[in-house]
Amino acid sequence: MTRLLDSFWRAVMYCLHPRVIGLSILPVIVMGALSLALGYFYWESALTAVRRSLESYELVNAMSHWLEGVGLGSLHLVLAPALVLFLAIPIIVIATLLFVAFFMTPSMVALVARRRFPQLERKKGGSLGGSMARSLGSTLLAALALLVSVPLWLVPPLILILPPLIWGWLTYRVMSYDTLADHASPQERQQVFSENRLPLLGIGVLSGYLGAAPSLLWASGAMFVAMAPVLVPVAIWIYTLVFAFSSLWFAHYCLAALEQVRKQNTALAQAASAHNAIDSIANSPMPATLPAPVTGPASSVGRPASTP
Repeated sequence: MTRLLDSFWRAVMYCLHPRVIGLSILPVIVMGALSLALGYFYWESALTAVRRSLESYELVNAMSHWLEGVGLGSLHLVLAPALVLFLAIPIIVIATLLFVAFFMTPSMVALVARRRFPQLERKKGGSLGGSMARSLGSTLLAALALLVSVPLWLVPPLILILPPLIWGWLTYRVMSYDTLADHASPQERQQVFSENRLPLLGIGVLSGYLGAAPSLLWASGAMFVAMAPVLVPVAIWIYTLVFAFSSLWFAHYCLAALEQVRKQNTALAQAASAHNAIDSIANSPMPATLPAPVTGPASSVGRPASTP
């Protein structure tokens, strides 16, 4: 728990570092431009597809007639745009997480290692291919979990619980590998994971709930739909800061855990070496016979003096 809290406060302070702030701007520019470009080219077709799907549900049609009857027919007009934006949110979150993991995490891990762990040896037990395979595999599982859980989002409490849990698990899977890829050997990485699985998962889940902060923007309803070109880049920037913070949190925790693991392994190796040395001495064969005493000239002590 001490290491968890210590790494948390260190990550908070590192978020104020100029390098971290500068790195957080790049995902906003890239992801914001990409989101606006996709919206420009595919917004109308997406709206058409969603409206056709909604028209096939009798419950939606009945709700629309009821809204028109009470003078709130304009709300029906924003239903399809709001659904398109809500469906785009998980894609934006996952894309932002992967962008931070691939382009920001290595720089932030290097910053933490240089400032706090300058003596920690880099064994380079990870690789770009391993990172991509783990990230893409975990992303597919998270996307599948999100799709399966979409019907449960209609239950008010679950929409605030399930997505952050899934994003937290994905953050744990991606960040924990990337923060140790450069410094730990494969055996050390597995040892750190096995000894710290629950704290690492807790960091990921808490980061996932922090990532739910932009949900306040989505709660603005029709206002969000009207201001989407402005609010989407703001939301991406918030997601970027949250994932940058989680990356720093994982970096501080994992590198400290790696340092502790190496100290433990060194102590165990020294104890085993000393134990083996004692065993070798204890088990060495004893000589069969004692060596004969060295004889010298007879002592004159106690011998009677010779007469002339």
